Amino acid sequence: MSIKIVALLVGLIFASVHAEAQQLKKIPRVGFLAGASGEPNLRGLRQGLRELGYVEGKNIIIEYRVSEGEFDRFHALAAELVRLKVDVIVTQGTPAAAAAKNATSTIPIIMSGGTDPVATGLVLSLARPGGNITGVTIMNEELAGKRLELLKETSPKVSRLGVLWNSANPGTAVVFKQTQAAAQELRLSLQSLEVKSVNNLRGAFDAATGRGVNGLVLLAAAPIASHLKLVADLAVKNRLPSIYDRSEFVDAGGLMSYGPNVPNISRGAAIYVDKVLKGANPGDLPVERPTKFEFVINLKTAKQIGLTIPQSVLFRADKVIKDAPR
Repeated sequence: MSIKIVALLVGLIFASVHAEAQQLKKIPRVGFLAGASGEPNLRGLRQGLRELGYVEGKNIIIEYRVSEGEFDRFHALAAELVRLKVDVIVTQGTPAAAAAKNATSTIPIIMSGGTDPVATGLVLSLARPGGNITGVTIMNEELAGKRLELLKETSPKVSRLGVLWNSANPGTAVVFKQTQAAAQELRLSLQSLEVKSVNNLRGAFDAATGRGVNGLVLLAAAPIASHLKLVADLAVKNRLPSIYDRSEFVDAGGLMSYGPNVPNISRGAAIYVDKVLKGANPGDLPVERPTKFEFVINLKTAKQIGLTIPQSVLFRADKVIKDAPR
């Protein structure tokens, strides 16, 4: 075999290997940064990506990082995703988005949930976010008031409202202020029940009882979002009519929820991932706000706390759970 032919064959083999290597490098990697299990968000993200033609492990890779409800871990996890050189980071909630923003100014960040990214300093505006962050927020100024109205209509005796929240979460702090304003308009006395650790949960309910609280609003954040079953059980034990911002609470045995569908929020985030992977600048993509909300009621829980749900409220429910949660 002549030297020219050998050289040609070597060149062809090298080109083939190089082409295969390049093809492997082109598989995009998405970082997913969540606070609790992130399962509802992750389920929605996966579904959204599948609908856009992405098959996990085949033409897209997802790197999962979860803080297990500990805010202090977010920065290390975000830095880890940056070191992995992922192509885009999808975040669940405001603390995760803030940690990702602090970790990188170049890798696109797609928010999935979180409240008021303008007030929390994540973006410049909803219409033109600027920087490297965009996505879908659950922000809606009217939601806090709507939840209180539903709780009051469901249980007219509610007069002293307890708000279970974590002030360490900047997004939750925004919603707490909105809840304060809504309570004032409805002439409800508001009691702040701050919970920064799962160890504080039982104490918060003891404090609620001691202060004469007879209605409860839960604002999504760890450790509340990480221990929905425990929170729901404590609310039932203390016979407190309660409302949350997502249906997972009702599935866990809570009384009611009103808010956007979390998996649908994440499906929307998948659309942003697709756009960014195709070259769009995240700073030019407007932040999306939810326009559809679901109202879910658990009748078994209502019976357990001795509450009869008015028909006028039941008629407006998108879903009514009648059986015991599994």
